[in-house]
Formats: sequence, structure tokens, C-alpha cells
Amino acid sequence: MNKTEKSEMLSLIKEKFEQSTAVYLVDYKGVTVEEINGLRRSFIKEGVSYKVYKNTLVKRVIAELGGYEELNELLVGMVGIAFVDENFVAPAKIIKDFNGKNKKFDFKGCYIDSTFYGEDQLKTLASMPTKEEVMASIVGSIAAPASGIVGSINAVIRDLVSVIDEVGKTKAA
Repeated sequence: MNKTEKSEMLSLIKEKFEQSTAVYLVDYKGVTVEEINGLRRSFIKEGVSYKVYKNTLVKRVIAELGGYEELNELLVGMVGIAFVDENFVAPAKIIKDFNGKNKKFDFKGCYIDSTFYGEDQLKTLASMPTKEEVMASIVGSIAAPASGIVGSINAVIRDLVSVIDEVGKTKAA
């Protein structure tokens, strides 16, 4: 790789780090190409970009950016990086599922919004609700009282109609 290619690659990696809200590192030693392609497809479905770069280039970018110091010691061996724009829970769930099927594939650690999570926290990250699930829960909580009010108003109207009907029957008899 000549200097121009290296410079372009460094700027590309830097751009990926700057645009991502979360960065996941995995060790893919011993995983077949077919399995990695399946993993990539799972990531793409969730809007996650999965790349493999030279560790030395990633270390240079990390040193330049700052704030990702814990990743330096994890950049050893065959490392794949998942870059996430929005749904930072999706990669954890995909990695956990893939790790369950393929014991050769390991989660090394990640940064989510400048907070580092180690390999022992994958289960916690994978069990978190997604942004959409949290939003649906909030909307449901807000809508529940409103639907209760509507039900109460309908019940009062129904009871009033029943009373008027009974009064009409009583007067007719």
C-alpha cells in the first residue's frame, strides 16, 4: 500500500469512527467466508456497516481522534469492526446470536456514545430494548390513559341511554 492509498484509507476509517454512535470489535479467527457473509447480511439488514481494516491503521486513527483508548489493546489478531449509526443494540444481538451458533467468533468490546463496554457485557447489551421498542412503550403509556378516558365517557353515555330507555318504557306502561 503506497502513501496515497494509506492516506485515503486513514481518512475513510476516521470518517467511519466520526459518523458512528457505536463501534463494536469482534474476533473472527477461524470463521469461514460463508459464515462472515451471513454475518454481514445480518448487519446490513439492521443498517450496520461491518469492515475489516489493518489494526495498525485503526490504531493510528484512534490515536488521532482520541477517546477510544481501550480499543488499542483489543486490536490484536483478526479483528472485524461494526460501525453503527443509530440502533446500537442491533449489533450486540446479532453478535450474541452468531456467537451462539459459531463458538469461534468472539465479541471483544465496544464503544457506545463514548462509553466503553467490555467482552463480559455483551449479554447486557443484547438484552437492552431497541430505540423503536422504547418509543413504542412510551407511546403505549401515553395512549393508555387517553383510551381509558374515552372508554369512561362511552360508558357514561351508554348508561344514560339505558336509563332514558327504561324511563320511557316505565312511562309507556
